[in-house]
Amino acid sequence: MATTLELAQLPALARGFALLGSGGGGTTTMLELALAAPERWPITLHDVDELDPSTPCLGAAFVGSTMLLGERLPGEAPFAPLVAAVERWLGVRVPAVCSLEGGGLNGLTPLALADERVVVDADLTGRAVPGLDQMSLLVDRVPGIVAACDTGAGGVALVQTDRAVDLERVIRSATIQAGGAGGTVFAGFMVGDLVEHSVLGGTRRALELGLAFQAAVSAPLEQLAASLGGRVLGEGRITAVDADARDPHVNSVEIAGLGGEVQRVITRSESLAFVSDGRLESSAPAIIVVLDALSRDILEVTDLMLARNVAVLELPAPEWWHASPERLARVMPSVYGLAELDGAR
Repeated sequence: MATTLELAQLPALARGFALLGSGGGGTTTMLELALAAPERWPITLHDVDELDPSTPCLGAAFVGSTMLLGERLPGEAPFAPLVAAVERWLGVRVPAVCSLEGGGLNGLTPLALADERVVVDADLTGRAVPGLDQMSLLVDRVPGIVAACDTGAGGVALVQTDRAVDLERVIRSATIQAGGAGGTVFAGFMVGDLVEHSVLGGTRRALELGLAFQAAVSAPLEQLAASLGGRVLGEGRITAVDADARDPHVNSVEIAGLGGEVQRVITRSESLAFVSDGRLESSAPAIIVVLDALSRDILEVTDLMLARNVAVLELPAPEWWHASPERLARVMPSVYGLAELDGAR
């Protein structure tokens, strides 16, 4: 059933996608501001089964450094040249849009294209992930996917390949050439492909999470976690942030727990695992959320600094990732060389 989104729901929607970012995915502020114009609303959100399954669809997202996007704002229509490129390649107009990444700022990205396209409530991750080769269509090896990205100075690169890692590497290199941040668009798939090969209902889930978070933000921590369908993992004060010797992009954030526990949040571009007194309590694809214990702000991994008082929650992983061992293997910590963090209960 179609859902009508109103401008007044945007803050809750943004908070929900911030939670699904699992500490990554970029702050939603930029897109909240871009979408704040009243004339954009209301926006109709469609389930996949409401549309003709043969309808061509595209996914849009920002890639690269989300911090740079806050310093160098994208133009008024950052995806227009990319959409034009994939439509020229495919030889058809693409009338539907979904989200590539269902966490952080990219959860909101398809709403920026809603004035010209039907918005489908599906995304390719259900949470923030660092790699384009982790998009569900590529994990499931759906054929014919084509991607376009910025290269800088108005340039566009287009990639079509059967090897997902090639797409990730080419787009990542082009994005670096473009200055470290830019847009990307996936196309070459139909709405019908999303039924099996995507996470369905992510925007509605984000809205429900955001509304629940707003209603319980001042409640006791256990009550807040329960309202989100999650659980409390720990609470305390950050006492150390140490880079992993194997990978400088991986940090171990040590927390002195309120009960004397030694807790650690293992992060990369997202929070990947939580350990308490040496016991692995949670790991990706579960969604690990770190809050400021005092303000209840939803923190990104770059916000985890010495002496900050934090609370750590776990939200359930999207079921799509657990549907097969092949899918699960593409999102667990072992993907990043941290096999010892796989398999939390």
